[in-house]
Amino acid sequence: MAFRDIVGHRRQIGLLARALGADALPPSLVLSGPDGIGKRLVAVAVAQSLNCLSPTTDPTSGLRDACGTCSACSKIARRIHPDVTLVESVDAEPIKVDAVRQVVGQVTYRPFEGRYRVVIIDEAERMNDAAQNALLKTLEEPPQRTVIVLVTAQADTLLATIRSRCCQIRFAPLAPHEMARALVERHGIAVRDANAAAALAGGSFRKALEAGAGETTEARAVAVAVLQEVARQPDPRARLAAGAVLLQAAPRKGREKASGGSDRSSLAVRLSAMASIIRDVTVLSTRASDEALVNLDIRSELETLARDYDRPRLERAFSAVGRSLAAVERHNASPKIVVDWLATHL
Repeated sequence: MAFRDIVGHRRQIGLLARALGADALPPSLVLSGPDGIGKRLVAVAVAQSLNCLSPTTDPTSGLRDACGTCSACSKIARRIHPDVTLVESVDAEPIKVDAVRQVVGQVTYRPFEGRYRVVIIDEAERMNDAAQNALLKTLEEPPQRTVIVLVTAQADTLLATIRSRCCQIRFAPLAPHEMARALVERHGIAVRDANAAAALAGGSFRKALEAGAGETTEARAVAVAVLQEVARQPDPRARLAAGAVLLQAAPRKGREKASGGSDRSSLAVRLSAMASIIRDVTVLSTRASDEALVNLDIRSELETLARDYDRPRLERAFSAVGRSLAAVERHNASPKIVVDWLATHL
């Protein structure tokens, strides 16, 4: 995974690439930011750039990058390079002191095959205190030609003594248009499905990939339709009928009927889509730049909704959808009761 293959994060990658090119990369790094945005891929790209046998230079930026194809890059990608170690949590269990002590023992030796030893600790926040303390001395006095990269979504939970000894680079959620383009170009997902998945992924490319190819598109269409219909119906019974569409089973290939758990999951996706749309209508009402919209590809529908929802109503609707989503996902509330309540509060 070369730097050029990573989706987004151009500023952070630029900082790393310039440091690598100047042979000035700090020996201890913390890559922090939300889950699923590519931090671990960046760590692997750093390991490849440090050990690549045929490093390249980007013709546009002039920055150093790995070739991605030499034997060293291939071994690192396949996790079989003797000088690149990945420490990770198994089944969300804590990373214990023994795993860290093993790595600390390895880095005392010179690189066996590559130019640098690289240790990547993924989900570093899962290290218990003993494991973090075992790493401290190595961070204080890192061996020559050794780079340690901590990847975390919760940097503040690391010990202060760990954070103070590392250079921290913060990563932000990915922009929807970046994810949508990558979903289309790299994974062959249809444009409309890619836009919908990216809009609901909260900046996480992993979530966008995991989303059903058509489920998010269908969820967004249902959410728009319900918001439009409820806005036009003053009669409470008509509003309940309009909201009931949220409970209708989505088309499912190869299945006769969705299970109760699937129904709940489908409703959660539709409510998330509704929250995203209400958020965008609010943004649109402030005349902000289109770059702030996560559902830019359905801007015309957003404009229609903006005529029906003024600012106070948008605030009430956003709050109601948030409470409904929490009731479905965390409190096991009845989907029908949740939807009926929501329809009366939009």
